[in-house]
Amino acid sequence: MPRSMTAFARVSRHVDWGSITCELRSVNHRFLETSFRLPETLRSVEMSLREATRSRLQRGKVDCTFQISTTNMGLALNVDLALAKRYIQLAETLSNDIQAPAPLSVVDIMRSPGVLIDAQIDTDMMQSVANDVFLETLAQLIDGREREGEKLAAMLTERLDGIASHIAEVRSELPKILAQQRQRLNDRLAHFTDTLDPDRIEQEMALLCHRADVDEELDRLAIHATEIRRVLDGDDAMGRRLDFLMQELNREANTLGSKSISSITTQVSVELKVLIEQMREQIQNIE
Repeated sequence: MPRSMTAFARVSRHVDWGSITCELRSVNHRFLETSFRLPETLRSVEMSLREATRSRLQRGKVDCTFQISTTNMGLALNVDLALAKRYIQLAETLSNDIQAPAPLSVVDIMRSPGVLIDAQIDTDMMQSVANDVFLETLAQLIDGREREGEKLAAMLTERLDGIASHIAEVRSELPKILAQQRQRLNDRLAHFTDTLDPDRIEQEMALLCHRADVDEELDRLAIHATEIRRVLDGDDAMGRRLDFLMQELNREANTLGSKSISSITTQVSVELKVLIEQMREQIQNIE
């Protein structure tokens, strides 16, 4: 079953010392690209979160955001003085290059990431909770991608049914189309029967009918449509394979139009290209 690359998931976990919230957003992308916005206390687990994402997803641009809220009630706070001094030095360096810089207050320094540390919160425990929250959020994201993928599969199947209907229409009309073409040629050559070789006329007519025969294109259209159905029933990432099959379908539809000798085949060629383009646009959303 196909999975969409577009989804959103959000999970919050409340604990004694506060709460952790994780948000995941994914959109279309040719490859898998991950972006993490984490508080300093979770930086050490970023690589493990990336690995977990790569193990479950294969395509899409995925943005992850963590928010940590602490109650601070009854908790002692420590100050990372070395980090605070570094922030001050950087601020002084920048102020030398700025005319009339705004004054820097102690509160501004305290708000800088990592300066204040909750002394009584176990960092390992916080990271463990964050990891569990992330995995739960990732599972919800995948569920959302699968639900949207089911809808995409239904839409694609509907278009494939339309393609099959058009193929059947041309097949049923093809003998009549070829007979009409043959009759038109006979009518045009009727005035020259005394000067033309009948055998040569028959050869040329057979050759013209062969060039106008679209059975091969219809067969390939049907084969590609069957392959698309097979791919949609699989569980692996299929977006790139489906995109390739769209190119092949479009090539056969163009050939059908170029060999057209009837308004029926011309119209069918146009309708096929419309259906194929509709499918191609939606396949860009499939992982």
